[in-house]
Amino acid sequence: MLLNILFIGDIVGKPGMEMVQTWLPGLAKKYKADFIIANGENAADGKGCTEKEGKILFDLGVDVITSGNHIWDKHQSQDYLKEEKRILRPLNYPKGTYGRGYTIIETKKGKVGVLNLQGRAFMAPIDCPFRAADWALSRIKQETNVVFLDFHAEATAEKLAMANYLDGKISVLVGTHTHIQTADERIFPKGTGYITDSGMTGPYDSVIGMKTDAAINRFVYQTPQKYQTAKNQVHLCGLFVKVDTETGETVEIERICLPEFEKKKIGENN
Repeated sequence: MLLNILFIGDIVGKPGMEMVQTWLPGLAKKYKADFIIANGENAADGKGCTEKEGKILFDLGVDVITSGNHIWDKHQSQDYLKEEKRILRPLNYPKGTYGRGYTIIETKKGKVGVLNLQGRAFMAPIDCPFRAADWALSRIKQETNVVFLDFHAEATAEKLAMANYLDGKISVLVGTHTHIQTADERIFPKGTGYITDSGMTGPYDSVIGMKTDAAINRFVYQTPQKYQTAKNQVHLCGLFVKVDTETGETVEIERICLPEFEKKKIGENN
């Protein structure tokens, strides 16, 4: 049996949320999605994901919200992590950090495990994501062979190392965090679907979603700047995969990148 999984890449602020609200119903229908995952760590004004954004996404049909290092940036997001079991934070934060790093969800086609990890290269020196993956898989694989990993990491090398390390052990590894979609989607030799970064769902007339002036000044002057979410040239990016529920292998993979000006076509085609 084949399971259709749709992943929405890093949602940034109100522009990203509005694009998801516009596009997701049509995309879910187009791809006959059985399971939908969205990275929402920047959904609330460019930082964090509160109950407000979570409710919108879950009402749209999202099954699990993954995140990353910015999920901690709003105290409302931190409270939400304690309460909502369908939103994940990276598993490999130190012991005692609240929130969940993986979950197992029942679907009409069987159970799906979703795992969230964070890289360490050029990021906070938290616990080892490779060993955290081993620990989580020892539990998830007792219930299902279908495992989807959102690996929130900066370095391409670390993402590729993780993909090779877990090839055949997980169904899909989607890289997030850099907000720039890579054109390297593929299926590894033992059946793991992969993309280095799924890209951003948000404004592309920006520096990774933020207004350009503040971002430039941060680099020029090396001083803190107040970031604000940009507004223009909004895109929706993500990934679609078909997974064999018996073997857990990806059998089809497609990168998604849809600019705002084409949104009418989705409505016309569905």
